[in-house]
Amino acid sequence: MYSILLFDLDGTLTDPKIGITTCVQYALGKMGIKEPDLDKLIPFIGPPLTYSFKEYYHLNDDEAAQAIDYYRERFSTIGLYENAVFPDVPELLQALHNQGKTLIVATSKPTVYSVQILEHFGLNHFFQAIVGSNLDGTRVEKHEVIEYALSELGDYDRNKVIMIGDRMHDILGAKRNGIDVVGVTYGYGSREELEQAQPNHIVETVAELRNFLVEG
Repeated sequence: MYSILLFDLDGTLTDPKIGITTCVQYALGKMGIKEPDLDKLIPFIGPPLTYSFKEYYHLNDDEAAQAIDYYRERFSTIGLYENAVFPDVPELLQALHNQGKTLIVATSKPTVYSVQILEHFGLNHFFQAIVGSNLDGTRVEKHEVIEYALSELGDYDRNKVIMIGDRMHDILGAKRNGIDVVGVTYGYGSREELEQAQPNHIVETVAELRNFLVEG
């Protein structure tokens, strides 16, 4: 059974749709791009922002960096709190904590914002570490985040580690680091996206995730 669990944040522990999409909309507006449909910005949830601005709005490197600065203008004060914990997640974390599991957050979101969000919702005490990206644009790729989180563990059995996430980046990052991964479809990655990335397991709900991870 798994004793070290790495959790993605957005789309796995919390639902950040309103905060992320409105901040992306704000940033695009500052770049002269009008996007009235927030649902079109849902793909921004999960992947690194640089990737998304370049992929979906064809910004170059400098433009993407400027868009991220605009995004953070709003996100750092308002957007990070436009968020909600998925139902049953606190109970899942409590059950895993009670069994002595080592819980770590591994997210492409900057560490500073991730800590603030988890503190805001009273979930930070469940985690031994909260590992995210750096504000200077380094350690943004999921495989880099996971690699860093694992490097901080010291001695451990790789077969006892699992990543939990809702997007292909979580799955591919885990596989690149040689650990198991479970995809969750209640987040923002479609089942098709997850299946194409070939995780070890796929679950539909937090309750199903609990049945999979909690012993007994």
